[in-house]
Amino acid sequence: MSEIIRVRGQATGRNSGSAVNGFAWAVATSQVDTDDLYEQTVSTLARIDAILAEMDTDRTRAITATVYITDISQKAEMDRAWCEWVGDDPTHWPQRACVQAALSENDLVEVVLMVAR
Repeated sequence: MSEIIRVRGQATGRNSGSAVNGFAWAVATSQVDTDDLYEQTVSTLARIDAILAEMDTDRTRAITATVYITDISQKAEMDRAWCEWVGDDPTHWPQRACVQAALSENDLVEVVLMVAR
């Protein structure tokens, strides 16, 4: 049976990351208290980086991503942070979807990422 690696999250009953059989999944929201979508996205992606590092992988191995934002009319601000994060090399870009969703409390963005290990 394959070992499952888990990265502890802040909430009871769920983790921020899991890895098994050569794949890893991470989920994060912003670690800063701001009402700016760009800043929240930068913070969220930094948290994703930390979670991936705990599972011995990184963003360059991303396969698929889903980004949830509370206001689709501000998508350009999220895209700006996203494009800075993924960089200029298209061989590192995952397939990505972005959808509008209601999120918890003051969260404006949540990112779910699947990567190869």
